[in-house]
Amino acid sequence: MKIKIGVIFGGKSVEHEVSIISGLQTFHAIDRGIYDVAPIYIAKDGSWYTGEKLTDVENFKRMDELLASCQKVLVSANADEHALFAYPKAFSLFAKPLLDKIDVAFPVMHGTHGEDGSLQGLFELMNIPYVGCDVLASAIGMDKITQKMIFQAVGLPIVEYTWFYSRDWAKGGEEFIEQAEQLLTYPMIVKPAALGSSIGVAKAENREELEAAIDTVRGLCARVLIEQAVTNLQEINCSVLGDYEQVEASVCEEPVSSVNVLSFDDKYVSGDASKGMSGAKRKIPAEIPEDMAETIQKMAKTAFLTLNCHGVVRIDFLVNRDTEHIYVNEINTIPGSLAFYLWEASGKTFSQLTTALIELALKRQREKNSLTFSYQSNILAGYSGAKGVKK
Repeated sequence: MKIKIGVIFGGKSVEHEVSIISGLQTFHAIDRGIYDVAPIYIAKDGSWYTGEKLTDVENFKRMDELLASCQKVLVSANADEHALFAYPKAFSLFAKPLLDKIDVAFPVMHGTHGEDGSLQGLFELMNIPYVGCDVLASAIGMDKITQKMIFQAVGLPIVEYTWFYSRDWAKGGEEFIEQAEQLLTYPMIVKPAALGSSIGVAKAENREELEAAIDTVRGLCARVLIEQAVTNLQEINCSVLGDYEQVEASVCEEPVSSVNVLSFDDKYVSGDASKGMSGAKRKIPAEIPEDMAETIQKMAKTAFLTLNCHGVVRIDFLVNRDTEHIYVNEINTIPGSLAFYLWEASGKTFSQLTTALIELALKRQREKNSLTFSYQSNILAGYSGAKGVKK
């Protein structure tokens, strides 16, 4: 009997459509000779669905029609049950609510409520093997401010930055502008602290543009991040695959931007949108010296291990062409298209990549199940008195 993989995509995120593309790419790449695969789609309202029609991206152009033809499901959070139940529209003695069981969860979610550790927390409660980073690594990977603090602590180079809470902007916006201008020089980069796909990212050449960028970002995220822009910028990305025992780095790529900051359109619109990140314009391998590529690969592995990452990630770097100084920009714990195009260029097919990820998930689950999480003894047996208060 084959292992059943549940590929989970969609979600309550501004990166919802990107996740659909990445999820279906992954769904079709998994080796059917080894695994059975079920599509599990999370709609924008948070409802979960399964059904064969979810496997064709064309069907998502007619969303109401698609969901009407699919089965809405409930996911059991009971440990070791791993069950999908039909959504209970009506109760009957003859109803058979159990629809399916999955053996491994394969999340291909981007952004909030999927890549940020929240979904991974559900998998931990379910005690199900799951692909990718755990709760902590996912949460840190989603938070650009926290990961900068950690990378800086272990000696990885990062650009100068400052940040503040979005809700405090209305109380004293001038204070934060002055703080940024004291620490940094124009141009600056303004970002949401916890979003991906370059959503909300803007370059500010002066105070007026800085204020406008902040106004946009504070409507997207609870914290605003302002970074020193790198002059004569070259962006380089590298993917890492593995776990704490063994890691390997892919070849490096150079995304091609139509503007001075790589945008959402550069990643998903200017190329073939149906291919997700794999359709974006890029140079593989990146046009950089061999020693620089090796340095970036080494730094990528260090970033991966520092956050105790698992599975496949992509680390984005900023390079000053004039000085050749390299900065770690951010880590993506569920990269667009799972960065399969970087692994194909490194000699590993998308199918081989998904197999490696599933095997890593099963390995971690075996290790986790060997740990002790509770004791058989019942300390409450030694308590007495009203409401369990010890006397």
